[in-house]
Amino acid sequence: MSTKSTPLSSMTGYARATGGLPGASFTCEVKSVNGRGLDIRLRLAPGLDALESDIRQLIGRALSRGSITLNLSIERDGAGGELLINQQALATVLAALSELSTLVDAAKPSLDGILGLKGVLEQRDRPLSADGDENLATGLLDAVAVALSDLVVARRQEGERIAAVLLERIDEIASLVARAEAHPSRKRDVILARLRQQVAELAGEVGGLSEERLAQEALLLATKADIREELDRLVAHIASARQLIGSGGAVGRRLDFLAQEFNREANTLCSKSNAVELTAIGLDLKAAIDQLREQVQNIE
Repeated sequence: MSTKSTPLSSMTGYARATGGLPGASFTCEVKSVNGRGLDIRLRLAPGLDALESDIRQLIGRALSRGSITLNLSIERDGAGGELLINQQALATVLAALSELSTLVDAAKPSLDGILGLKGVLEQRDRPLSADGDENLATGLLDAVAVALSDLVVARRQEGERIAAVLLERIDEIASLVARAEAHPSRKRDVILARLRQQVAELAGEVGGLSEERLAQEALLLATKADIREELDRLVAHIASARQLIGSGGAVGRRLDFLAQEFNREANTLCSKSNAVELTAIGLDLKAAIDQLREQVQNIE
């Protein structure tokens, strides 16, 4: 029985949800960008700190990777609310004024001046109904859940577009590997012919070395220039990459590791190359791998 694979998800996205109930309206905005792990930053309206743990749990269930910023704001009905005096702040201000009056000859501050100092007066929202706070908490968490659900959809839609680009890069890498596989410079008789030419140029005649010695040298050069192992590994990496992209889910870290392995084999291929054309193929391979890895950085 076959199961449907989970699509790839990008780590970038944005979603917004609003809600309200008698006495208050609220907005939840959540933004996601690339991150090494799951990094959560919450910006909650004053008085909503008690919801932080629940919100973090909701994010952890919805997402596994990315740098997440969630803003939760609320507007209560009834402008102004209640104005209360912060007795501790007022006592501190009055004590400071009393001390300064003995040091500085100045007019006493007015009442409105004292009340205008930051922290002396506090504005508090008017309370909701008896069970309003509980309903508000439920409504806020529901808005967060909706925003996260929409963010997951947005990240998957972006992930589908990235998956198509990744497969294009994989196909390009496979084509270059096939070209390297078929390149004539890898054949022993080609290496032998090149060696004869080099001997002739150095000795001034083809007969500078015996055929047996030429064959030995050609075999040694062919061994040093053999890229069979690198090509086999690249083919295996191509199959693994396609399998990971097809399986979907949170495979970003594994794809990133695979891209590093791709690059390692391409570097070795270039270092072993015994022909300009094969080196060019290796450089094209490295460029395609760099493009692959750049896109992989966006995958959850």
